[in-house]
Amino acid sequence: MRNNDRPPELVHGGDWAGYAEEYGALPLDFSSNVSPLGLPEGVCRAAALALEQADRYPDPLCRDLRKAIAAAEHVDPAWCLCGGGAADLIYRAVLARRPRRALVTAPTFAEYESALDLVRCRTVLFPLREDAGFLLEDRFLDAITPDTDMVFLCEPNNPTGRTTRRELLLAVLDRCREAGALLVVDECFGDFLDDPAAHTLKSLLGAYPNLLIVKAFTKLYAMAGLRLGYCLCADGGLLDAMGRCAQPWAVSGPAQAAGIAALGEADYVREVRQLIRTERPWLAAELTRLGFRVIPGEANFLLFFSPVPLGEPLRKRGILLRSCENYHGLGAGWYRTAVRTHEDNRRLIAALEDIRRDKTT
Repeated sequence: MRNNDRPPELVHGGDWAGYAEEYGALPLDFSSNVSPLGLPEGVCRAAALALEQADRYPDPLCRDLRKAIAAAEHVDPAWCLCGGGAADLIYRAVLARRPRRALVTAPTFAEYESALDLVRCRTVLFPLREDAGFLLEDRFLDAITPDTDMVFLCEPNNPTGRTTRRELLLAVLDRCREAGALLVVDECFGDFLDDPAAHTLKSLLGAYPNLLIVKAFTKLYAMAGLRLGYCLCADGGLLDAMGRCAQPWAVSGPAQAAGIAALGEADYVREVRQLIRTERPWLAAELTRLGFRVIPGEANFLLFFSPVPLGEPLRKRGILLRSCENYHGLGAGWYRTAVRTHEDNRRLIAALEDIRRDKTT
């Protein structure tokens, strides 16, 4: 290990392994925003059956998976490219385009900037104002200049959980086309919205070849460990270039089989979406009752501010929470919590009440 035998600091949440190494047990993980219902049984079976063919190379073109995704998303299969998670495809898009100047909001998912740094791109950070509820504002359009090569938007945004009103999204798309910029829209959390179909931009792919939509099986189907994502774009040249920016067998056979099975889990999707719709407002109300400032998120997580440190006190109580101190535009006191089952959420609230009592005695 580095730095006096201390492990390297991780950028993201979900470090259950580090907790287990330290405490010898698994935590209740609110730092990772995946479905609290766990991996669907049908997905488990499909991945297990695929292991019987693990002596073969997986299909490098993900033919059957791409057909299944295209049918589910109502797009041309030629517009779909699969990868080892959304982050893989984000890096591939940057490596394929090699932008010189890119525009990224702050705060947002860290891998956009990390991928851009890899090609020594100048990243312009556009601050989302706290007093505007971290919503994207019209002034963002002025930041898209003829020198802008790529623009990243996360819809809904991570870690704020906020979405951009559709009129502004369309204006951004038009401005990017005028500037010759590629607009990368990360819709990984879009399926947790109350009305996902009303917010997605996939119906505009044919009219805007400069639009690249990134999605993943990670969140909705709790498939974080299988590493499977995909992107949608009508620009075949860009997808071909992105395909050349990865090793030939980027998606394993079990992951491909699991993805196909997941797309048939309609009952599971309805159950997890109903759970989030019910539990998100309950958890937000409870956090507000405890005196935290809660941002009204629309996905399966909530961003909130605490006047007292929560990370270590919760960790000692067996709970992981995502500190947002390392996000641009945030700082100490900001935390992101996943929305989990009611039993799990009650346990989090009880632990926070316990911490508050300790601070006042």
